[in-house]
Amino acid sequence: MVDTADRVATRHGISTARQHEVVLERYAQYAEALANDSAFLKRFMDLPFDVPDAKLKRVRATLTGDEGIHPTSGDKLAKLSPVRPDGSVTFGGQTHPADGSAGIVVTTPQRARELSVNPEIAIRILAFGQSRVEKGYMPEAPVPAAQQALERAGLSIAEIDVIKTHNPFVVNDIVFADAFEIPTRRMNRFGSSLVWGHPQAPTGLRAIIELIEELAMRGGGLGLFTGCAAGDTGMAVVIRVGDDA
Repeated sequence: MVDTADRVATRHGISTARQHEVVLERYAQYAEALANDSAFLKRFMDLPFDVPDAKLKRVRATLTGDEGIHPTSGDKLAKLSPVRPDGSVTFGGQTHPADGSAGIVVTTPQRARELSVNPEIAIRILAFGQSRVEKGYMPEAPVPAAQQALERAGLSIAEIDVIKTHNPFVVNDIVFADAFEIPTRRMNRFGSSLVWGHPQAPTGLRAIIELIEELAMRGGGLGLFTGCAAGDTGMAVVIRVGDDA
């Protein structure tokens, strides 16, 4: 996978220094999720969480938040060399394997109101997008997927209030931001998979849950999630949260 990131970085002229700059930005955003005793995470995580043993008789451990996070700094990143001899992507510019679970219920408006802790907030899926890019250039795939989803929703990127991405490489976000001519800080407030890891199934779903929660915090609005996957593919979804969803 790192080969795909290096190819994309070379094609778009993205230096190691720029990658590390955005990595630090992403970690600062994740720090917002940990503020006030992880108030943001507790909007959708049951924390602290007791982990039982296989027989459900004893508590093996207690989770107080994400585990396996690798703290970083500008000095630490500056000491890292690219993974590939002729590349630009370092270990600091990519995510790490992780495990986890996430779930979400898609149902009728009536049933959603019955299940919701705040029935006044409605959540509606407006459009999906899918793409496949040139072989070996996976980090580019979220761009056309997002473009397709936005087009189907009849929206522009300027109308989107919150953007979340699955970013196994920070190169993904830089390419996306440049393609849409937006600052990288407009994306992934409260963190992303670059920081908290890459579980095989719930990676994108957690990001979508965070997208919904952030929109709910601001009183509603429009959100976009996009990410890449194996096979040089990309997926995207546009969501509206609010009373008129």
